[in-house]
Amino acid sequence: MAVKEGWRGRFFEDFEVGDVYEHPLGRTVTTTDNSWFTLLTQNTAPIHFDHAYAEKTEFGRPLVDSTFTVALVTGQSVTDVSQNVFANLGWDEIRLPAPVFEGDTIYSRSEVLERRESKSRPNVGVVTVKTTGYNQDGVVVITFKRTLLVYRRGHAPEITRITPEDR
Repeated sequence: MAVKEGWRGRFFEDFEVGDVYEHPLGRTVTTTDNSWFTLLTQNTAPIHFDHAYAEKTEFGRPLVDSTFTVALVTGQSVTDVSQNVFANLGWDEIRLPAPVFEGDTIYSRSEVLERRESKSRPNVGVVTVKTTGYNQDGVVVITFKRTLLVYRRGHAPEITRITPEDR
């Protein structure tokens, strides 16, 4: 049996300004996702978890907690953008141009806006991306810029795995 190495993500050297990464996984948001995330974060706005209340709003149904949308779309981008992150430096210009509802499926993509050397850390570089999340109908529901420190090739911590064959 041939063991093939899995995707390890991009390192600083792999990013080029203008590259666009279509993130591979979509995610359908459930009522449970929305309720749990809202309650875990102590968001008391009933529009997220009280269906009777939400029916009386102009939306007629619960809105998905917008911080869940930020977290979900950020998570979708990890495979392509921050698998080898040293640290996130910030999220900027977060915009929510359309609501997300329970039952929507969210997809995302990121574009590399900037790539530069770190002045203080020779083992990493600074990368800025613009990430866009959109629903099953192609409607953009979130955009943001994220800046992060990404390890240079050969500088990320080693992942040590003990396989059954090693025992």
